[in-house]
Amino acid sequence: MGDREHMIRALLRSKKIATLPVLLLIGVLGLAPVRNVLADRYDDQMNDLRAQNSTAAAANAALESQESTLAQVLARIQADISAVETQIAENQAKLNQTNAEIAEAEANLQKQQAVLSENIRTMYQEGDTSTIEMLASSSNLSDFIDKEEYRTAVGEQITETVQTINALKTKLEEQKTTINKLLADQQAMQGRLAAQRAEQNRLISLNQAEQAVYEGQIAQNNSRITELRRQQIRENARFTNGARVNIPDTTGYPWASAPFPNSIADPWGMYERQCVSYTAWKVWKSGRFMPYWGGVGNANQWDDNARQAGIPVDGSPRVGDIGVSNRGTYGHVVYVEDVYDDGTIYISQYNAGWDGRYSEARISAAGLEFIHF
Repeated sequence: MGDREHMIRALLRSKKIATLPVLLLIGVLGLAPVRNVLADRYDDQMNDLRAQNSTAAAANAALESQESTLAQVLARIQADISAVETQIAENQAKLNQTNAEIAEAEANLQKQQAVLSENIRTMYQEGDTSTIEMLASSSNLSDFIDKEEYRTAVGEQITETVQTINALKTKLEEQKTTINKLLADQQAMQGRLAAQRAEQNRLISLNQAEQAVYEGQIAQNNSRITELRRQQIRENARFTNGARVNIPDTTGYPWASAPFPNSIADPWGMYERQCVSYTAWKVWKSGRFMPYWGGVGNANQWDDNARQAGIPVDGSPRVGDIGVSNRGTYGHVVYVEDVYDDGTIYISQYNAGWDGRYSEARISAAGLEFIHF
């Protein structure tokens, strides 16, 4: 570093020499522009926050990938559950059918048993009649043989029917046992799959909660970066006495996204995204009383309105004041953020460029009236 640059940096550290002459001196000497170290330190903080965001975003991407995998597993489990539920429904229908068939077989069996009992009773009664008596009562030998064969055939048929029904009943009972076992196995599988589904849902919830943490961290860091950028702009303005800069509004002004221009009034009767609406909101937001001044004049009448309301007004700015410019048809009002020893102030405002946008600037306090709410 040359001797001349050492001299300039020494001058910058001295409070006896103003910033602007130093910058002019640098131009005369032909040195590289002097860096505002106080403002540059914000770059390190913002870069660190961006690095944290990069790490958080990578972790979040990994979680999203895991969530996708978990969702695929969950989908397969759900498909398995649906398949098992279908099988259970089919087997339950089979079981219901089997139970109905068993009931029908039992009813038929009881009917055949009743017929068999009646035939046995008849045969028993006929059995009390001797063969000679049956033969004598028959019209002929053929009639006797027919009676005997009929009785035997009926007995055999009933016996065969009972045996068939019993066999069917046994088969149906075995089928019922098999179906019940299958249903029990499928219901147990359904329970296990439901437990797996619950576990996958739990993992997905945990995953999403972690994602929310990272997303919250990123949003918080972005908000902090915006604030650091704002501070850096102010620091640069302090250093260079810079002009108005349009930047994103992170003050929380509730009508920042409202259409512009419009004729929608805020709670104090001011049109949204106008300078008066923003400054009225800033006063209210700070916990101070903001009168309803809608319909009682433009920005250039705020100082008169304040005097009539008994609110102090003078030419000495303080942080939190409303600065009033009476120039022009409508005038302009700003919110005082900082006050400097060189007669300048740092202000925030809306609609300075007639575009409904938020901006900040370091300006001279000369010629302004300041309302001390």
